[in-house]
Amino acid sequence: MKRGPRGTLVPPEDREEAIRILMGIEPRIKEIADIHLEYIANMDSTNMTPEEWELIIDAIERNYKKYDGFVITHGTDTMAYTASALSIALQNLGKPVILTGSQIPAYALYTDARRNLINAVRVATLDISGVYIVFDERIILGARATKASESKLDAFQTVNDQDAGEIRIDIELRPEVPKRHNRELKVKKGFESDVFVTSLIPGQDVTDLEFLLDNERIKGIIIKAFGTGNIPYKFESFFKKARSKKVPIVITSQCLHGITRMRCYDVGKRALELGAIEGYDQSLEMLVVKLMWALKNYPYEKIKEIMNTNFVGELRKSR
Repeated sequence: MKRGPRGTLVPPEDREEAIRILMGIEPRIKEIADIHLEYIANMDSTNMTPEEWELIIDAIERNYKKYDGFVITHGTDTMAYTASALSIALQNLGKPVILTGSQIPAYALYTDARRNLINAVRVATLDISGVYIVFDERIILGARATKASESKLDAFQTVNDQDAGEIRIDIELRPEVPKRHNRELKVKKGFESDVFVTSLIPGQDVTDLEFLLDNERIKGIIIKAFGTGNIPYKFESFFKKARSKKVPIVITSQCLHGITRMRCYDVGKRALELGAIEGYDQSLEMLVVKLMWALKNYPYEKIKEIMNTNFVGELRKSR
């Protein structure tokens, strides 16, 4: 980013300027690893779409056998969504794919970009595999990452789990972090962007959601429900209509560190009986991306099975 003519932060329009800013963050970074830079795009991550996810996936697949690891510089606003998309599409990943960025633009004297970029490259050289976000002192599994603060330098958190590791003087990793392997990478991309996310409020009219089902473009809906995934009884007609239209409805919790336990209360269990798909302990970002991916790659009858499958550590079903 740079300061634009209106005083706001904007990405440089010139490709060479963007590369120059990035490479100027820390010229000595090549002391850590031999680095090759591939330009995909330079944009405000607010404008990211599944098309950009697939460009990144394509670049990794195309270069997979050439390099020992990959670092992706990315805006913070949608970094967790991109990390989820890479986690689900790059199956059997045997090398580290590290996303990082900064809260303060790289041109600023007090930027956090230098530290984050250096640490991302350091982690990309380690004996690990999988998709991770490296930010401030944290190493976070990409499939469980969320942006928790718009201004703290420690901007990202792990959802419903521990961090994969920590940046100290040395880098410390949890013992269960998977090691590198030579098994064949399998790429399965494709994301259906017409997914809608809504949050319940007390007294909400069920016809508000039934209206969404009348929009033939919407292919799937995620509902942020109360508590452990509870939905008022009056939404029975909505679930019946969704099932008849073959629109999958995924339920997650509104709670900050929420896990769905929909069989605990009758209001939740009734929703399951009517066809709702339980989100369990998955992050909202992963649920969104996973539903988009499932809708593009599998028939309606398989969506529940896919949403309830643990692919890369994103899901640990509640008991």
